[in-house]
Amino acid sequence: MTESVVGTSPGRVNLIGEHTDYNDGFVLPIALGHVARVTAQPRGDGVVRVSSAQLGESVELDALAPGPRAWWGYVAGVLWALRERGHALGGVDLDLDSAVPLGGGLSSSAAIECATVLALDFLAGLGLSADDLAVVAQAAENDFMGVPTGPMDQRASLWCTTDHALLLDCRTLTGRQVPFALPEDLVLVLVDTRSPHVLADGHYAQRRTACAEAAAALGVPALRDIAVADLPDALARLADDEHVRRVRHVVTENARVLDAVDALASGDWHAFGRLLTQSHDSMRDDYEITVPTVDLAVETALASGALGARMTGGGFGGTVIALLPADTLDAFSDAVVQAYAERGFDTPRISTTRAGAGGMELTPRR
Repeated sequence: MTESVVGTSPGRVNLIGEHTDYNDGFVLPIALGHVARVTAQPRGDGVVRVSSAQLGESVELDALAPGPRAWWGYVAGVLWALRERGHALGGVDLDLDSAVPLGGGLSSSAAIECATVLALDFLAGLGLSADDLAVVAQAAENDFMGVPTGPMDQRASLWCTTDHALLLDCRTLTGRQVPFALPEDLVLVLVDTRSPHVLADGHYAQRRTACAEAAAALGVPALRDIAVADLPDALARLADDEHVRRVRHVVTENARVLDAVDALASGDWHAFGRLLTQSHDSMRDDYEITVPTVDLAVETALASGALGARMTGGGFGGTVIALLPADTLDAFSDAVVQAYAERGFDTPRISTTRAGAGGMELTPRR
């Protein structure tokens, strides 16, 4: 067994396709430049030790069991998921060093899980496939931590490639790389709204349950099976107003993802931007997952000349993305900081990003 290895995997930005993944729909994420690194080193005493460079904490575990955990559960849960699948892994030191912002809707948890599974796969010589790596990482989140996320985050963190977005079909779990190299006159801006989102507080699960209930009422396996052309009839058959709103968002959002891919293929960045804004409007009005900080960032971006803007991630805070003319970046940055100050919000953090490499491209190294 190798003495020590490092697994590296990035966070992700979902360009468009929010809350469609657990409805068997389509999503279009890119990998961030910010990455999580997990160093794995075997131990001879059977103990699992997990430490974090950012938090300055270390936890020693004699046994692993599912249940709500602090940050270390995203690391330890991967080891648990591998053991559950019959891989005889013993004690190990797992040291986390992550630059992915926590609670920003950028899949910091998936980055940690994917970096961990890459490190353990290489350490133990398991030879897991790309599919298996993603399944194990998702199991750590769903089954060990109890967070009912869909299949996008771990696959984006592992499978995305440089200068491409990943069109992921969340029913078949197959992906296609879509070129996403921004022209020089455009920038993709990230606005950390300083309002951390929380998926384990029940809001996410409530919406997932509502979608499952609506699909059952409509007699379809998942909301992905409703076409936009059939949406008026489907909505008329729903007695629950909440179900109407949730279904309308998911069905139109799936269509927007595919339209966005077509816009990118034709180089129509204005059409792509309009789809981003339409997605945000739908999340705000029909899925009801935005908050004043993210709405203000979107409004300010559009007023500053953005081609489009939307919240990304599970909602109730997190990060806003905006597609801006490069020469308006400074003016937008000043405008959004001023707008936040006037409303008494914490000062947002503003950065730019491009489509980076997923963990499978960033091969784990010794």
